[in-house]
Amino acid sequence: MVASVDARGMDRGDIPTVGLAEVAAGAADLAVDETSLPANPVVVVDLNRAQWDCADAAVAALKRRTVVVVGFSETPLPAAAVPVVEALTCTLAPDGPGRAWTPGTVDDLAQIADTVTAAPRAALTLAGLLEVTSRANVADGLVAESLAYSMLLAGPEFAAWRAGRARRDIPETVDPVLLDRAGDVLTVTLNRPDRHNAFGRAVRDGVLAGLAVAEYDDSIREIVLRGNGRSFCSGGDLDEFGTATDVSAAHLVRIQQSAALAVHRLAPRTRAILHGACIGAGIEVPSFAGRVQAADDTRIRLPELAMGLVPGAGGTVGITRRIGRWRTAFLALTGQDIDVDTALAWGLVDERV
Repeated sequence: MVASVDARGMDRGDIPTVGLAEVAAGAADLAVDETSLPANPVVVVDLNRAQWDCADAAVAALKRRTVVVVGFSETPLPAAAVPVVEALTCTLAPDGPGRAWTPGTVDDLAQIADTVTAAPRAALTLAGLLEVTSRANVADGLVAESLAYSMLLAGPEFAAWRAGRARRDIPETVDPVLLDRAGDVLTVTLNRPDRHNAFGRAVRDGVLAGLAVAEYDDSIREIVLRGNGRSFCSGGDLDEFGTATDVSAAHLVRIQQSAALAVHRLAPRTRAILHGACIGAGIEVPSFAGRVQAADDTRIRLPELAMGLVPGAGGTVGITRRIGRWRTAFLALTGQDIDVDTALAWGLVDERV
């Protein structure tokens, strides 16, 4: 039987909650209506009283194309849950084996439902993309992410977000990235403190220029990536979003000038030092570093779904390689901050500074 979720004491009859038997029977299958969208883009699987003898059939059904499928349990998950939760988009539970679950509450569940309902195209794209990037090598994963990102740039959800923002001139920054070499250490510093080091084209190009120096100079033992001001990086420059007139050309630029791929190539020599806001690209790019350090005030967030997009600076690849696709999905679907303690526990950050 399909029940409804009452996650915040409100009527949420449009959010189906199903058991494993219903999943096995196709309750989470992706079936679109005349609008080319599923009637219910998100399904919640009740794992509190799960019928684990249905687990194999449910997992087989989840290997088909599905909507966003979120597991929920108010009690710790048993070992028998592992194959099921690994087949879901993400799972909220207080504890469990492995890392396919995330600590979460009914409020988190409601936030996920709200996000998917507001941007179903982006949310469904994210869920499918993470299935691909979690298995692909880095270069191929970045191509897949960029293709998905460019597709959504041309979609109605991003257009609606962009239409709601006043267009502003993009300010020019002198020396948006600073390079400093001391002995065998090259420090690459994001230098737009007045914009919280927003990762615009000029910053991207400056980072790539610095990393190119290290790639061709083996005498550089360590590359340190850091940011000036109150934040390491507040993510992509929102005033540049949507300015590309050709999304296919933007895809080609994105994969040819990928800061994420450049950091990945130099990962054994690269150390990222995070502080303050690390939003979007501000966590996606440094996630590829061989060592990630973070100050106590570090706040990490993936906000892209609220814009009708998926992470587009490498996050579905780099973050997924560090914390798994399920917790990456949780970050993107909730859009909430995590602190340095959580980032350390998950492996997104390696040590505190």
